[in-house]
Amino acid sequence: MKKRPEAAPLVIFDTIQNALRITAHEKSPQLSGIHVGQSLSDARAINPKIECIEQDGEADRALLLCLARWCERYTPLVSLSGDDGLFLDITGCAHLFKGEAALLEDLEKRLVSQGFDVQLACADTPGAAWALCRYGQTRVASPHQQATLLEALPLNGLRLPKTDVQGLSKLGFRTIGCLYGVPRAPLVARFGTDILFRLDQALGEADEVLSPLRPVAELVSEKRFADPIVDEEDIKRTILLLCENSVPNLERRGLGMQACELTLFRANGEIETITTEASFPLRNAKRMAALFDERLASLHDSWEAGFGFDILRLSIVRAAPLKADQQTLIAHEETGKTEHNHHLIDRLSARLGKERVRVFSQCDTHIPERRFALQPALDTTPSKPASLKETQSEIITRPLILFPRPERVEAIAEVPEGPPLKFRWRKVSYDVVRAEGPERIACEWWKDGRAAYTRDYFRIEDRDGYRLWVFRHGLYERETPTPNWYVHGMFG
Repeated sequence: MKKRPEAAPLVIFDTIQNALRITAHEKSPQLSGIHVGQSLSDARAINPKIECIEQDGEADRALLLCLARWCERYTPLVSLSGDDGLFLDITGCAHLFKGEAALLEDLEKRLVSQGFDVQLACADTPGAAWALCRYGQTRVASPHQQATLLEALPLNGLRLPKTDVQGLSKLGFRTIGCLYGVPRAPLVARFGTDILFRLDQALGEADEVLSPLRPVAELVSEKRFADPIVDEEDIKRTILLLCENSVPNLERRGLGMQACELTLFRANGEIETITTEASFPLRNAKRMAALFDERLASLHDSWEAGFGFDILRLSIVRAAPLKADQQTLIAHEETGKTEHNHHLIDRLSARLGKERVRVFSQCDTHIPERRFALQPALDTTPSKPASLKETQSEIITRPLILFPRPERVEAIAEVPEGPPLKFRWRKVSYDVVRAEGPERIACEWWKDGRAAYTRDYFRIEDRDGYRLWVFRHGLYERETPTPNWYVHGMFG
């Protein structure tokens, strides 16, 4: 909850069971006698000067998500703890801040400077940290000290439902330590397994898995600065340094970068994220850094003195296998051209946008006009080009020019399955001298419906040497008594 400089104390209320009740309030001597759960009318009777604001759950969650994103400067593993807290898994990160105590001190200092009132605690388990944060006096628990520190805390520290806490209180259990050594079978028989499960989680005897808000990247490289950097050239040099740090890790794993994310943490708490992709797995630091050059231009106007970046983090969010190329004394011209094409696609996609640079790709269908589609070049899988011998050995069965839509013609043909003998197309008559076919292509009933017609394709040649691709739409007397004819393409 943000601190307010106004004198009037602030309370938050919401409608609970058809009554306006207080859900939160700031710490103030003027709010003596006012507590969470109290009706708003009783609170106003105690202090008529209180300022009341209705709770906005969506705004609270949006603010909590922003704080979670900001807390990624300490660890990438950040998850929500209900509607009013965060879990930060700082395993392997505390030494970057000279220990857990220094990390908590830095975190508290930064949040308080932004106007937040926070409570922090650090322990070996999420359950113990949650209880110490809300009910304990110790901020940093030493290893394997959960049992001792939790012993005197109330049962609410186990994150139990109110009904379970009230039931345990009636039996004389007041603190978490009262549950130590109690026979488990009677508790399970009366309250179920939730109480003992929460206790085991807090003591570290049962695992508690945290679900981070964002997936953890495969590789992360980070650079921190004592003083925020503002100059564009400094930022580009830092990006290149982070890419160079990532290359050895990619080599050891036999991977190449396909998608990476650059996170820039501003000194004033704001966060900028730039994501870029490559059409082919990359392991070249300069090429990886060059992908961000075009994207950084959009942030140039907001680089102001005093609001620079104090942390830059490069995350490899998607990688693909990449084998090392065999080095020879003879340069492969074809390989160089392929790499140049991939580099051009990457730069254009970074500058213009992923959806603006598209290529033709094959589709899994046998309908000719649906066999290809346009999709982003970064989403296509690079394939090995066919050799000249492979191309020459293939028989061309499809026209070089395929019309977007088949064009209707008037044809005379042998029935029931003969090729056309003569047809009129675009006000010109054609006499067929050679024909090959038919090639039958059934309809896609799951798209076009079961009433769609079958196509019989013919490759034909007229007296003047024109070679066309025509088809009869519908089987004679089996699907329609009068099939129609169409021209669908032209051969070279």
